[in-house]
Amino acid sequence: MGILKPVGLFCLVGFLTIEVLSGCGTGDKSNVASTGSLSGKITINGSATVFPLFQAMAAAFRDKNPGVQLDIQFSGTGGGFKKFCAGQVDITGASRPIKAAEGEQCKAQHVNYIEVPVAFDSLAVLVNPKNTFVNCLTVSELKSIWEPAAEGKVIQWKQIRGSFPAQPLTLFGPGKASGTFDYFTLAIVGSEASSRNDYEQSEDDMVIERGVAGEPNALGYFGYAYYQANKEELKVVAIDSGHGCVSPTAQTVANGTYQPLTRPLFVYVNVTAAARSEVSGFIHFQLAPDSTRYVTQVGYVPLPTNALFAQVARFEKGTTGSLFGGHGSVTGVQLDAFDEEEKEAERVKNALVR
Repeated sequence: MGILKPVGLFCLVGFLTIEVLSGCGTGDKSNVASTGSLSGKITINGSATVFPLFQAMAAAFRDKNPGVQLDIQFSGTGGGFKKFCAGQVDITGASRPIKAAEGEQCKAQHVNYIEVPVAFDSLAVLVNPKNTFVNCLTVSELKSIWEPAAEGKVIQWKQIRGSFPAQPLTLFGPGKASGTFDYFTLAIVGSEASSRNDYEQSEDDMVIERGVAGEPNALGYFGYAYYQANKEELKVVAIDSGHGCVSPTAQTVANGTYQPLTRPLFVYVNVTAAARSEVSGFIHFQLAPDSTRYVTQVGYVPLPTNALFAQVARFEKGTTGSLFGGHGSVTGVQLDAFDEEEKEAERVKNALVR
């Protein structure tokens, strides 16, 4: 379903543009063209993981377009989709693809959407800095901690590995409305939303951060950007998925070695809202090569330049629906998954069958 003609939108005078398609300007893909003074209000909700990226992008976008008001809130990926599919917000951020049931909710409310990958993230497993015995955990050890069968039973560190001390295990993690919860449980336990329930839960990553930082025997997980912002108060744990211990870094996310806790992040845009110049301008700003600096500053890994242009093309075409077919969380998606439009369906299909 198309909503805008590419050449017409790219040639708007005084509009934030990226000259990607032929027939408008120079076709130089390396720079963001001049920005104009947009106005209006954009309402945004969704993932706590995407929230700091929205904040960074919004601050830079407002510098160029002070007439645009951005109302940015977070209620978790699932909570954001509820508001988005009810038509209450223009944009929602998601740390996993939309689920089939959520897509049906959007359809029932006549909300069509465009799915826009914007960055890659890693999930960080964290302990308190006073913890001197945990530097690396295997995927199977993480599963033994977080699977439903562990509830009320795995309550000491020694039960995870015999060499660990017989100290109590205190757990902190995202709540069930969180896309991070969905992804982690799929990647580690093997089934989305399959988890023990006897842990401190919150959709606010800062609550998890404060919990782990304040409890010497704690373990928790959330998006790597929140670790980077609080690294003096936390200790990150390397993960061994069968090929040795690997810590989350921009390099290990980019080269695909930090698995299975690397994932893409998304923005979903209401089609009706996308026709408004301030909303379209904000999406173009996020996908501009010059804006990758904000992705890096927040602590995420930018999409490759080819992927950015592919997503601009998809947005310009008004391509609705999800590349992931309503599967929700999908593990094994690599950084080059969105490089070219013609590659997208095949790469996603390959990821789904892993």
